[in-house]
Amino acid sequence: MTTTAIAPSTRARTLRRALEEGQGVLRLMPTWVPRTFSTPGHRLRLHPDDQYALGPGRGALTERWLASTTQADNGPDTPDGEGVSRVLLPDGQMPLTEAVDILGGDLIGPRLTAAGDGWPVYAKFYDYQGALPFHIHLADAHAAAIGQRGGAEALYFPPELNPHTGKRPIMFLGLQPHVTREEFLARIADFSGDNHITELSQAFRVRPGTGWNIPPGVLHAAGSLCTYEVEQASDTYAMCESFADDQPVPEDLLWKDVPAEHRGNHQYILDMLDWQANTDPAVLRTLHNPPLPVTSPRDDGLSERWIAYGSTLFSAKEVTVAPKATATLTDQAAYGAIAVRGHGRFGTHAVAAATLIRYGQPTEDEFFVSETAAITGVPVTNHSATEALVLLQHFGPANPALPAP
Repeated sequence: MTTTAIAPSTRARTLRRALEEGQGVLRLMPTWVPRTFSTPGHRLRLHPDDQYALGPGRGALTERWLASTTQADNGPDTPDGEGVSRVLLPDGQMPLTEAVDILGGDLIGPRLTAAGDGWPVYAKFYDYQGALPFHIHLADAHAAAIGQRGGAEALYFPPELNPHTGKRPIMFLGLQPHVTREEFLARIADFSGDNHITELSQAFRVRPGTGWNIPPGVLHAAGSLCTYEVEQASDTYAMCESFADDQPVPEDLLWKDVPAEHRGNHQYILDMLDWQANTDPAVLRTLHNPPLPVTSPRDDGLSERWIAYGSTLFSAKEVTVAPKATATLTDQAAYGAIAVRGHGRFGTHAVAAATLIRYGQPTEDEFFVSETAAITGVPVTNHSATEALVLLQHFGPANPALPAP
């Protein structure tokens, strides 16, 4: 299959034909994003020879972004389009951003089109042997100061991608209720060595098959499980830990998304925090998201669970189709989908969870489903006689099917 760009004069026609022939479902290429601040966990099914496919200076390919129209922010050397998914077409590829612009409501639905914000969410797998540094994502007000969206997110730990739990399967979340603002400021002011900031946090053991809701402004370090993360279309953060996963964290990452006039002002970082949410003594009850069954057991072999449901900004489900079963998957909004186990048919397309992916090569595991196709229903067939077919779906804001909190 060629990976060359299609001619501008035929782009819209080719895309619409692909959407029609796919009955509202588009195939997506794997989208890899490098990071320099941690060690890979080798659970993304990427070929080991391709872990540093972009060169050691760019870091390891520790993240795979899913149904994304979001530009990654890896500093001034980040190539344009890094992090943006690409639609697979019969004669080439197209950025998902362009597909959304061309198709509009025919892809993401009239509700999101009228909002004028495009496809304002994405999902990712991230995979670290240790743990990410203790950090926050920006709320809308602080993100707007740098021309970005806020960064609410939800985390889920798929059993299929966690044959091992890494070096530290511990979630640091928020701050202990007695911690003072002065104590926090003293830690982030010290990037000369290990500032031991997680001593101020609460810690929880994490395990596959569970998840968490993480509002913006809440400090967290999700531990060393391979994580499925659903979030607003934003790559903003402030790393508050100076030493993580046995290596220093550059102080520049503390100030990455701080306006130039406020860099060096630690009070500005403190103001980014939701202090009440961070020091909530009931943070486990408030932010833990155990899977929530969508329906009672069905005789067609389909079972569904909400795995991200704590925010109206996005939602996500885990879908399982039993061996040899065929079922129709119906939803109320457009979504991105990724297969993590099994093989069969997804609408008109073959679907197969990847086992070993070469960088730059297509797979049969990732799709974008239009709102019309979601509502009409996508037939899903499991071709295995012994193994379940498992997919993860992520939706945009105000999903009509999302259960009330």
